[in-house]
Amino acid sequence: MTDADVPQLVEPSWLEGRLHEPDLQVIDCTVHLNFDPETGARRTESGRSDWEQAHIPGSVFVDIPTDVSVTDDPAYPYQLPSSEQFAEAMSRLGVGDDRRVVLYDSTGNGWAARVWWLLRTFGFTRAGVLNGGFTTWTAQNRPVSDDQPSPSRATFTPDVRPRLIADKDDVLAGIDDEECCLINGLRPADHEGSGLVKYGRPGRIPSSVNVPAVGETAIVDPETARYQSLDELRGRFGEVGALDAERVIAYCGGGIAASSVAFALTLLSVDDVAVYDGSLAEWGRDESCPMVINSNQRSSE
Repeated sequence: MTDADVPQLVEPSWLEGRLHEPDLQVIDCTVHLNFDPETGARRTESGRSDWEQAHIPGSVFVDIPTDVSVTDDPAYPYQLPSSEQFAEAMSRLGVGDDRRVVLYDSTGNGWAARVWWLLRTFGFTRAGVLNGGFTTWTAQNRPVSDDQPSPSRATFTPDVRPRLIADKDDVLAGIDDEECCLINGLRPADHEGSGLVKYGRPGRIPSSVNVPAVGETAIVDPETARYQSLDELRGRFGEVGALDAERVIAYCGGGIAASSVAFALTLLSVDDVAVYDGSLAEWGRDESCPMVINSNQRSSE
């Protein structure tokens, strides 16, 4: 790696030493997601107010549900935007073709990983995710600011890589494909179908395995928001067969935890990984799509 590159997984010390570099754009991606404990209804709240109070100096804020998701009658939450919408959002945030980007959030890295995956899907590879996000940044007493910079508009040129996004038909085909590993990034209770019903029906996609990206047994430490070590990640993904599969498709509830799973697999140099964009938000509400509950399945927990 040269000084012109950015690590995929960015350590806080690396970023703090480069905050002054003019070609480096830092983006806060925080979203707060909660579910009604009785109905399972989704509640999404922008993290903009958090950013306005305190953020990494020089960072700008992206509102994922409105800036980089379909907003006009979406088929499911956080739906992949058009190339034009995504390019406009990135250009407005100062992300040009010649820039480097570091992404972070304050809620466990999933939202930062989502924007990282979107950038990758639209052909931009000079981006990394801050290990530990704002949680570790502040725990280490690194600088924060409440200044609200206005980034200079840049030119972002999309180059779509469709292989990185899976749709319902891809997942249906993957269920009986021995060379495809379907990974559910939700909590074990959600995977088993014993938790709160949040996505229309309980359970998981048949033949899928569980590597949680959220919760107590996640690939991200729930206290520090740092990804588990590469050896630990290798062990978890190896246990469920993901490292030997020809293709991996990650899913969750709305494509967020799945993006963190895909990010971690890419850290392990797994090349053919896709995120099922609709995930259970789409699948669970389509009665023609099969789901299973509590049969024996491999799990990394």
